[in-house]
This record gives sequence, structure tokens and C-alpha cells, in this order.
Amino acid sequence: MITDPIFYALAIPAVIILGLAKGGFAGVGVIAVPLMALSVSPVLAASITLPILIVQDVVSVWSFRRTWNRGILVLMLPSAAVGIFAGYALAAFVKPGAVELAIGIISIAFAAQRLWIERRGASVAEPRPEGLPWRGVLAGAAAGFTSQISHAGGPPFQMYVLPKRLERDAFIGTSALFFAAVNWMKVPAYLALGQFTRQSLTTAAVLLPLAIGSTWAGVWLVRRVPADRFYRIIYGLLIFVGAKLAWDGAASLIG
Repeated sequence: MITDPIFYALAIPAVIILGLAKGGFAGVGVIAVPLMALSVSPVLAASITLPILIVQDVVSVWSFRRTWNRGILVLMLPSAAVGIFAGYALAAFVKPGAVELAIGIISIAFAAQRLWIERRGASVAEPRPEGLPWRGVLAGAAAGFTSQISHAGGPPFQMYVLPKRLERDAFIGTSALFFAAVNWMKVPAYLALGQFTRQSLTTAAVLLPLAIGSTWAGVWLVRRVPADRFYRIIYGLLIFVGAKLAWDGAASLIG
């Protein structure tokens, strides 16, 4: 188990942020691994985070178990599995920084466009029809790939699902189920890479009570956000997350 107090000074806010993300404030959890990585290696930070995410998924799935979109999950989960396998197989050849930079720039552009559309009025912000299934397949594969590479699967998922304007709880429930499945699908790859160690698992166990409590807090908070403001908050968070990913990716490539 990690005993460095500096690590816990960073890990505690990181886990709280993860809890808020799992509670419904989608995307912001991408900050967690970089925060922990300020005091431990990024690989160890990711290994500590995955068991925490899996436990938090139980809380979020239970909280929104009655509100989810079956069609989106059926379309996106199979390709997410392909993306996870590709991320595992290409781990030695893909620079995480390049992936983060690309996803970050696309996320900012997408969220800014959607906010601009909504500012023009509700008539042009109506739900997008289902459209071509290949878009959901591509988004699922991208979400699986980026989740395996850097726990950053949120933006590709959101870019496909957000324009559909699901009801708030349906969006959160669908996201919770999707990433619960994705996180379990990543476990074999982490085992194969030897990333689950006694140190990472015991450290994750110490942080679990905080992880569970912060997820319940996120659920409580998100249900008190007016539905008409929820999507604007998520678009704002997506811009923030995109900027963070772009910054980290550019810094990694330059460095």
C-alpha cells in the first residue's frame, strides 16, 4: 500500500471528482489519473483508478437502473469491446499524448458548436434522429480505445449521445451502464499487462469508502440540477475536459 501523504493529498480530491463524475457530472473524472500521476507513475495511477471506477459503477448503475436507452448500448458496446482490444494490442505503438490531443481538440469543437446551436433557440436544439448506425459504432470503438489507453472514453461517448437529448436521468443511466461494462472489459487487459499489483489493489481498497460516498453525493447533487440546465453544464464540462486532454497531450508530445 502507498503510504506517501503527498499521494493521498492528491488522491483524495481525485476520488471525490471521480465520484461526482460517476454520480452524473459526466467527463470531469478524466482529471483523476493526472492528479494522482503527480506523485506516482501514470501506470500505477491508472491501475489504482480502475478498481475504484468499478465499485463506483455499482452505485451509479443502481441509482439510475430504471432509466437507460437500450438501443444505444446495443449499438455501442460491441464496438467498444473492439476498441478496448485495439488499445491493448497497440499499446506499444500508440502515443497516449497523441490520442489525448486529438480527442481534446475534437471535444472542444463539438461542445462549442452544440452550445452555439442551443443559444440560437430551442427549435434548433431538438433531439437528433437516430441517423446512420455507423456513427454509434465508430463512437463506441473510439470510447473503448481511448478508455483503454488513458481512461478518457467519456468524450467520444458524449459526442454521439448528447445530441440525442435524452432525458437527464436516461442519459446518466445509459452512460453509467456503458462505462460499467467498458471498465469490466478492460480488466483482462490490465491483468495481461500485469498492472494489478498488491500495492495498487490495497491502495484502491483504502480509497473505496471515499469513492462510494462521493458517488452517492454526485447522484444527490445531479438530481437537484434543473433538467434544462443539465446539458449546458455537461457541454461546459466537455470543453473543460477537452482542454485538459489537449494540454496534457501536447505537453507529452513536446516533452
